[in-house]
Amino acid sequence: MLSHEDNLLLMQTDASKPMGKLMRRYWIPFLFARELVADGGQQRVLLLGERLIAFRDTLGRVGLVDEFCAHRRASLYYGRNEECGIRCSYHGLKFDVNGKCLEAPTSSPGFNFEAKVKIKAYPVREAGGLLWTYMGPPGTESEIPDFEWMNLHESHLYWSRWIQEANWFGAIEGEVDSSHVAFAHGRLDQVKVEDKSHIFGGYVAQDRNPRLSVERKTYGLETASARTAEDGQVYWRINHFLVPFYTMITSHIGGHVTARMWVPADDENTLAFTLTYRCDRPLNADEIRQFETGEVGHPILTPGSLRPRANRDNDYLMDREVQKKIHFTGIATVRAQDAALTESAGAMPDRTKETLAASDVGIVAARRLMLHLAKDMESGQPPAALDHIADYATRPISVLLPAGTDYRQSPEVARGLKPVPGVAHNNPKETV
Repeated sequence: MLSHEDNLLLMQTDASKPMGKLMRRYWIPFLFARELVADGGQQRVLLLGERLIAFRDTLGRVGLVDEFCAHRRASLYYGRNEECGIRCSYHGLKFDVNGKCLEAPTSSPGFNFEAKVKIKAYPVREAGGLLWTYMGPPGTESEIPDFEWMNLHESHLYWSRWIQEANWFGAIEGEVDSSHVAFAHGRLDQVKVEDKSHIFGGYVAQDRNPRLSVERKTYGLETASARTAEDGQVYWRINHFLVPFYTMITSHIGGHVTARMWVPADDENTLAFTLTYRCDRPLNADEIRQFETGEVGHPILTPGSLRPRANRDNDYLMDREVQKKIHFTGIATVRAQDAALTESAGAMPDRTKETLAASDVGIVAARRLMLHLAKDMESGQPPAALDHIADYATRPISVLLPAGTDYRQSPEVARGLKPVPGVAHNNPKETV
């Protein structure tokens, strides 16, 4: 159980809060690079409680600036993206990607009004098909992690982005909790899944009380769950939480990898990116079908929106008959199941009322880690993970090992946790 003060410390990310200061020391993804075109429409962006807009200027440079004009605070979302700047539609002030006012045409001649106003602007880099920004103090920039997937061909990748209507840390807790899988995603019917290591397969269904362990790593946490399998074997799932808001989840043995980024939009909403990928080959039609239909890994969105079709307003399309016969939750897809159970606790849950169990070892470790880092940041000590960005190039794995084997001593696991050689090295991170 957390104290009220520590619970708030975990969740609050505005610039005045310790967790907000910590988040601002990392590069933060906010859009797909393809979403902005030169002199095209700008996009609203909500990050760490700050209302911003993003645009790509005539020269292809990306600006991430205060949404509101420095003159009368009209929204620049309604401005015009033209000739290397955003022009406010109210009085014509024009700002470049650095927030500098280039023109103030309605100001009195000789008053030099444009030199007196400026809007906040954050640096932007493009890497791995995403746009990233750094919101910390100038001169303290770290590097963007060299994730394994960054240089893969798009045929190996499947992306989605959506808003989860809950605090960012609640989503992290769901990802480091391996014990919920058998129930939140469990099935009651007898659908035959040939691969027992599948999320709906026999290993999870037959052993609903996995043995859990957590290892502290330079990048965050390595979480492992062990379930009894056949022929004297144990089924291991080894996942990662990488500070401040990344998770990497294994699928079935030899299957795809899922990486997620749980970016705080504000304290009650999370901008979630999910990437599913394979290094060994392009994704096949059946895998893509599973992602597109929401069967595995990705939400189904309301057209033209970042809000999932199954949401709290429609009880996540829950069906009580389905709950009796097919799913424990009565909710049809994995992401909707997770969203329902996470969001049902409230946008900012009161963790002082919890009663934790032994199965919550990963959650406890993640809380302690992030509280420690935030408190260090408040005292002026930057997170040590910034010195180990290269270690972020890891991957999750699922594997069968003989009973009694410590997975940490297994050469097979050691090889599996390493990224594919040559996939994600020396990845350029262009300032745009």
